[in-house]
Amino acid sequence: MQIRSLVGGTAQLCGMTTSLTDAARSMIEEATGSLGVIEGGHLAGIVTERDVLRAASRGADLGTEAVADWMTPDPDTVGPDIAVDEVAQWMLAAGYRHLPVMQEGELLGIASIKDVLWALHSEANDPKVVEHLPTNS
Repeated sequence: MQIRSLVGGTAQLCGMTTSLTDAARSMIEEATGSLGVIEGGHLAGIVTERDVLRAASRGADLGTEAVADWMTPDPDTVGPDIAVDEVAQWMLAAGYRHLPVMQEGELLGIASIKDVLWALHSEANDPKVVEHLPTNS
């Protein structure tokens, strides 16, 4: 199975100047743990729920602090044709919980470790379950 099957083709996005509060609200509304941060039409970074938590723990004003100050800039990415088990190995080795999936400069989605583990488990036990995977994590 390829990682493309785990991303819905529509990534959840925000801009560099989006406040952490607005980013957190968007993640809650979309039931996802990360957002792609876009600048000039390109992926500039990724902001996750852990980034928001880190900012809060350091006393940041979540309503005024921009995601650009807390995101992971220029994140590693994978192409859509990489096997899910290879992505799992990479995520585990690097300690990633979220990994952007890109094709020809376009963000297709962000795979979460939960999605990857679900797919590996489902594929091992019942490949048809993968058709019903949630695409937002």
